[in-house]
Amino acid sequence: MDIEQKQAEHIDYFVKQASNLKGSALRNVIVEATSHPSLFAFAEILSVPNILELQGTENAVFLDLLRVFAHGTWSEYKSVASRLPPLVPDQVLKLKQLTVLTLAETNKVLAYDVLIQELNVTNVRELEDFLINDCMYVGIVRGKLDQLRRCFEVQFAAGRDPRPGQLGSMIQTIANWLSTSDNLLVSIQEKIKWADNMSEMDKKHRKEVEERVEEVKKTLSFKLQTVSRPTPSSEGTRRSFLNIAE
Repeated sequence: MDIEQKQAEHIDYFVKQASNLKGSALRNVIVEATSHPSLFAFAEILSVPNILELQGTENAVFLDLLRVFAHGTWSEYKSVASRLPPLVPDQVLKLKQLTVLTLAETNKVLAYDVLIQELNVTNVRELEDFLINDCMYVGIVRGKLDQLRRCFEVQFAAGRDPRPGQLGSMIQTIANWLSTSDNLLVSIQEKIKWADNMSEMDKKHRKEVEERVEEVKKTLSFKLQTVSRPTPSSEGTRRSFLNIAE
């Protein structure tokens, strides 16, 4: 089962859980969702009406925590940690995994120094173990560790939930891509049309050459037949010669 299908199943489960509970009962749902080892998308859970109703209540900090997991990073959590519930180890791991995905959105070559700072790890060995065991093995990223250049070359990274306001820029990017694709398609069609025209011209030229060759062959054949046919004067000379010989 691929990661996308797993995500869909886990999201559906937690959305149903959140839809059937209210108030403080949602705390455990949020902690469980943000601790789940195979869940990396939280926007649909965040949009459940019962979850949004936590705003302005004593449980609002859990709504804020869920927003951090949907859009934030480990360093962003640390900057507001005093106002949020403390994290269990599985949540810390999850938020660091999500941080790698965020960094990979904008840069496909991640310097070790940046990763060490953003993930709050102590050394390169700890960083590489994390990238191998907790990111690549899990399937959320694929890439190459370059110890010589001290960087992680990202080949694939799972997408995260769009940040608020990011959807507009994504739509514009897609629109620009579609426009470019349309222009490219028109250019390709024009080149195909040009190639078809050239092909027709080539066929027409080939036919004209073949017809010309046939005409030349007929002309040569006629001339050869004319040269090889005996003329009346030559036939009379032959007869006179035979009479003298007799």
